[in-house]
Amino acid sequence: MPELPEVETVRRTLTPALAGRTIMSVSFRWPRTCVGDARETEARLAGQRIERLDRHGKYLLLRLRRDGRESVLVIHLRMTGNLLVNGAAGEYTRTTMALDDGSTLVFQDMRKFGRWQWSESLPARLAALGPDPLEIGPDAFAARLGARRARLKALLLDQEFLRGLGNIYADEALFRARLHPLRLGASVGPRKARALHGAIREVLQDAIDAGGSSIRDYRDSRGEPGGFQRQIQVYGRAGDPCVTCGTTVRRLLVAQRSTHFCPRCQRR
Repeated sequence: MPELPEVETVRRTLTPALAGRTIMSVSFRWPRTCVGDARETEARLAGQRIERLDRHGKYLLLRLRRDGRESVLVIHLRMTGNLLVNGAAGEYTRTTMALDDGSTLVFQDMRKFGRWQWSESLPARLAALGPDPLEIGPDAFAARLGARRARLKALLLDQEFLRGLGNIYADEALFRARLHPLRLGASVGPRKARALHGAIREVLQDAIDAGGSSIRDYRDSRGEPGGFQRQIQVYGRAGDPCVTCGTTVRRLLVAQRSTHFCPRCQRR
């Protein structure tokens, strides 16, 4: 599933094509892509001006305005969703959006898990998510971490703790911070908490700079794959030697998610 760096890359590559444009029409070829009534949502979106594109964790937000009234279109790519400017419609096309300059935004989604939702304001479930890891400061992060007794890997995956992190970047950040994924959040002292905060920001920024990670289906709005998968140090590398010490990278399950770590560099 696309995580923060992938959605941020999509936002950045879509902005030049969409910001300032007016939506002429939207067609939900597979109506269940739409949260709510598809035909009503199509009618509400027609004529909306796209003021800007934002990111809220793993969600892409199109900030809209029509007749002086603001609203938002929330797009969740889920596992296989791709947004392509002037992409060719095909078997996996679920939604198309026509813009006033003649261009088209095509939503391809093989697994049909992606969702679009129009709302007058940010939906409550999104407003309830935790802070953005690129915006929260080290002291506030350390305080949040110290108040939780959940295991670190489970905590980093909890979107109410931080929004936007997923499996890849949680594993990579814990490795860079030299913290075991099963360690409890409240057991991490201030120095190590700040190290984890810095590692999370560093790995996310590195991934954004690389255009995200294309482990399977992810592409940006130009159809280009990301490149951060070539920089991955532990995620998906169970059985390989650690890039730092040579110890075999191990895999375990935390919160029902595959977790990769070096038992020597990340002692419990």
